[in-house]
Amino acid sequence: MRISILTLFPGIIEPYIESSIVKKARDAGKLTVELFNIRDYSSDRHRCVDDYPFGGGAGMVMMPQPIFDCVRDVKTRHEKPCKVVFMSPAGRRLDNRVAREFAGDEGLIILCGHYEGVDQRVIDNLIDEEISIGDYVLTGGELAAMVFMDAVVRFIPGVLGNENAHDEESFEDGLLEYPQYTRPADFEGLKVPDVLLSGHHENIGKWRRRMQIRKTLQARPDLLEKAGLSGQDAETASNFPGDTGQCDGRN
Repeated sequence: MRISILTLFPGIIEPYIESSIVKKARDAGKLTVELFNIRDYSSDRHRCVDDYPFGGGAGMVMMPQPIFDCVRDVKTRHEKPCKVVFMSPAGRRLDNRVAREFAGDEGLIILCGHYEGVDQRVIDNLIDEEISIGDYVLTGGELAAMVFMDAVVRFIPGVLGNENAHDEESFEDGLLEYPQYTRPADFEGLKVPDVLLSGHHENIGKWRRRMQIRKTLQARPDLLEKAGLSGQDAETASNFPGDTGQCDGRN
């Protein structure tokens, strides 16, 4: 997969792609990541990329010319057609389903906005889709682009090593992940649930499913409404009304 990120501040993103799962994917030959400074494409002798909005208003708006020229140039570097994504609070909400969808593409161009946004003509004529990472506003699209890229890259085959790693993660089945424990089994009197030390895989599986439901009920009950629980799962959920206890091994 080839990902091109268009930004005014490549220095924000560079450390991330050199020390994360993205670097692992690049080193394994699964991914190519390129950063393009939009300012380099400005036709203004001062490399200006923003101007005051028509009609008045606070802040500055990114001008169309540098972005149009940047996108056009970057597209020629991709061997195959690729989607152009703009990180925007007006976009489709990012979740695992969306990330998995984009992971199936061979190329992706991500545009990071800044200031008060970009000229609408950019969105109308260059952008294939807007993506949002949540209902809040950031000072720039770089952080959102890194979140989006991280979520997508994890679904590229071979990046995580274990192809089954996604199956038990939060949100894959509509629920949060069950609690995880590691050594020591007894830390300052805080003990790992006995079932996890039993070696009985069927009982461990049942416990983990109960804890998934319990944890989701405690932290994100809204997810249960969309999870499509089985009859057994629904019965398990009904056993935890108003539950605020810890996810331990006693239930």
